[in-house]
Amino acid sequence: MRGCVGVTDRILRALIGLVALGAALTQQAQLPLGWVIVLYVVAAIGIITGIAGWCPLYAVVGIGTCPAAQRRA
Repeated sequence: MRGCVGVTDRILRALIGLVALGAALTQQAQLPLGWVIVLYVVAAIGIITGIAGWCPLYAVVGIGTCPAAQRRA
């Protein structure tokens, strides 16, 4: 599995994931259940892909924000 997510992209994904997680945790009482679930899913995807450095959608489409020298073999 090759890394396809660059450092800046990883940081942004993790930050967006953390913001979504914070919103889900703090706004549970005010938001409908469907929106809370969406926030948890966005948080999980952002945090996991940010930590792993690999995005399944990028891999399928063939996009990569990681420089070739930093890609894992």
